[in-house]
Amino acid sequence: MKLLQNVINYKINIITGDELLKYAKQFNVQLTKADASKIAAYLRGKNLNIFSDSDRAKAIKDVAKITSPEIAKEINKVLVQFTK
Repeated sequence: MKLLQNVINYKINIITGDELLKYAKQFNVQLTKADASKIAAYLRGKNLNIFSDSDRAKAIKDVAKITSPEIAKEINKVLVQFTK
C-alpha cells in the first residue's frame, strides 16, 4: 500500500495543468484550463502527501487563495478520489 501511495503522491507532485484538467473531467469536476494551470503550478514540487488529512487541508486552503473556495472544494474531491 505504501508503494501505491508513493506513486500517487509523486504523480501529484509533478502534475501538469492538462493532466489535472483531464482528471477533473474524469471525476466530473468543473475546472477551467487557467485554474488547472495555476493549481498544477502550485502542486508541483511541494512534496504534498495527499493521504495526510492535514497536508491535504493546507493545500486546499492555499488553492482557495490562488483560485476560489468553490474550486478548492472541487479539487479536494479529486484528491480524495485518488486516496480511495
